[in-house]
Amino acid sequence: MRMNADTNRCALATDSQYVELAVEVFSMLADATRVRIILALRDGEMAVGALADVVGKSPAAVSQHLAKMRLARMVSTRQDGTRVLYRLENEHARQLVADAIFQAEHALGGEPAHHRLPGQGGEGHAS
Repeated sequence: MRMNADTNRCALATDSQYVELAVEVFSMLADATRVRIILALRDGEMAVGALADVVGKSPAAVSQHLAKMRLARMVSTRQDGTRVLYRLENEHARQLVADAIFQAEHALGGEPAHHRLPGQGGEGHAS
C-alpha cells in the first residue's frame, strides 16, 4: 500500500482522505454511457463522432459526458488538426470498469467468462 507523503497515512486505510473522492469516482461511473465510453477508449484515442457511433448516443450527448469525465480527470484530449481526440487519462478508470464488468459476470452465476483460460473466450482474469 502507498503512503501519502503529506499525511503519512495509508491511502487505502478506512480513515483515508480519499474515501469521499473515491465515492465521487464511483458516482461518475454510475452511468451506462460513461462506462461504454471508457470501454470504447480502452484501446486508444477516438473522436466524439466515432465514440457516439460506438456507444449509440448523439455526439452532443457524448460531448456532455466527456466534458464531465474530463473535469474528473478520467479522460484527456489531444488536438489533431481540426479534430479533438479523447483518451483515458490513466489505466485506473479502465481497470475499475473491467472489475465492475467482472463482478457483474459473477452476479449471473456459473463460471464467469473472465475465469476461463485465454483462448476459451475469457481474458484469463483469475480473481
